[in-house]
Amino acid sequence: MKNILIIVLLGIFCLGIHSFSSDYQEKWVVPAEYSSKKNPTDASDSENKAIGKNLYSKHCKSCHGAEGYGDGPKADDLSGDLGDFSTAAFQAQTDGELFYKTTFGRDDMPEFTKKIPDDEDRWLIINHLRTLKE
Repeated sequence: MKNILIIVLLGIFCLGIHSFSSDYQEKWVVPAEYSSKKNPTDASDSENKAIGKNLYSKHCKSCHGAEGYGDGPKADDLSGDLGDFSTAAFQAQTDGELFYKTTFGRDDMPEFTKKIPDDEDRWLIINHLRTLKE
């Protein structure tokens, strides 16, 4: 009976760990209507590039770092994974997915509809994120 109780408790413990694993916590589901959204801005325009970089520096760099490695000065104070914008996995996301995440946020990632109310500005940040790939 004692062995059965130990096995049951171990099973419950393992199930609990699995439920809170990083894969489970990190899954960020983006609605299909956003995943397929196309970026309406011209990523090659030099003025757009400068604006996107400036907005990134002002609103994103303190957490995500200058190169997007998740190593900004505020990063240590945050509990979630800040990601690495240079990775192939990050860059494989659609512009629409990145726009959704930047717009609505979650956990430590703030919603930017108030700080950056203009959709076009958030799209310009997405353009800048594309320049951070390895």
